[in-house]
Amino acid sequence: MARGEFAGRVLKKKRQQHRWLEKWWKRKKLGLKKKYDAMEGAPQAKGLVLKKEGKEQKQPHSGIVKCVRVQLIKNGKKVSAHVPRDKAIAKIDEHDEVTIEGLGGSQRGQMGSIPGVRYKVVAVNGVSLEALRKGKKEKPKR
Repeated sequence: MARGEFAGRVLKKKRQQHRWLEKWWKRKKLGLKKKYDAMEGAPQAKGLVLKKEGKEQKQPHSGIVKCVRVQLIKNGKKVSAHVPRDKAIAKIDEHDEVTIEGLGGSQRGQMGSIPGVRYKVVAVNGVSLEALRKGKKEKPKR
């Protein structure tokens, strides 16, 4: 490693080269989130429910996670979205318009033991899923 009085340029160049070994920095510089993310970098997206499904959890957990298959309006891509909390899946029907957002797993990944699910449902037909679930609001008829 350069240690001389005029080694600043060498040190700077080496630091720039080694940055490419950092996974998060490389993803950021190459724009991989926007490239491979179905929502194209947006925090939320709307889509139509194609079907309701239950997915089995990965080992060592057991149970069925309630999900919906959603076709995004903006680009037509189909993704699976998790429906959080108890009995919330009953408030969603096929062909409803839902708003989805990321689940929170790192590096565009899934979270926890749910296989292949990266998004969660936050609203149905423009009404918060939590308000529907608690009975504070009714789902508007389309």
